[in-house]
Amino acid sequence: MVHLGIDIDQFILLTIYPTAVFFAIGYIAKKTGMRQVMSFLLQAATCFAFSVAYFVAVPNGGALGLAIVLAMFGALLLFMARKQKIQQQEQSV
Repeated sequence: MVHLGIDIDQFILLTIYPTAVFFAIGYIAKKTGMRQVMSFLLQAATCFAFSVAYFVAVPNGGALGLAIVLAMFGALLLFMARKQKIQQQEQSV
């Protein structure tokens, strides 16, 4: 069996960390009344930061799949932020 450099418990923790930060940003944004565009942008930046950190810091590509998924999710959040901004501009006109 091939060992990728991390154990299953480490992989679960690597999955929980960005999830906790993602939901914490959403919770703080909701409680402070932050615009949804800013919330999406902060969450996307968090996803990209964790993706790069996992790609660079985890040995032997142990979290490469997780890094790719986080990068794709970050890109999706950027598209959502763009859509939200366009909708806000249409509503204000």
